[in-house]
Amino acid sequence: MNKKHDLIGKKIAILATDGFEESELLVPKKAVEDAGAEVTVVSLEKGNITAASKDGEGASVKVDKLVNDVTSANFNGLILPGGLENPDTLRTHANAIDFVRSFFRDGKPVAAICHAPWLLAEAGVLDGRTVTSYPSIRTDLENAGAKWVDQEVHCDEALVTSRSPDDLDAFCSKAIEEFAEGIHEEQTV
Repeated sequence: MNKKHDLIGKKIAILATDGFEESELLVPKKAVEDAGAEVTVVSLEKGNITAASKDGEGASVKVDKLVNDVTSANFNGLILPGGLENPDTLRTHANAIDFVRSFFRDGKPVAAICHAPWLLAEAGVLDGRTVTSYPSIRTDLENAGAKWVDQEVHCDEALVTSRSPDDLDAFCSKAIEEFAEGIHEEQTV
């Protein structure tokens, strides 16, 4: 299979806001675009969102659509980048949580890395699922009903999770594979 063209005709959403981990948004975005997908950055407000950075401001990314204006019906899959501030802010917005939950209702692939599985816990989609994440949120995910594993990437049906930026190669590869496969009947709320 030619990974360069696996996602031609697919539309992938990236849900993020200020404070995202720069590499966890930019690297998967480029990977799915290189595989042929059309990527839409979805956020809470118009304009640009800015990555977290230890040295000041990180990269700025243009917001394409507001979360209030889209549904999972507009997309074939969802990427959730981490960072501390990004998922923590998003999980306090009901419309962002509903957007995430809708991908599970529709059986569509979701890829979440680092702290992003916080959104999955808030969306109530982890009960009985096996996931990985940044280790510091392990207890939160287990309290939401998930089984936590320490792996660079784990896929439970169409739910792809990874621990950190160190795992981006495996994360992107598995996310592309799941996005290419499409709807998964086992991917449910």
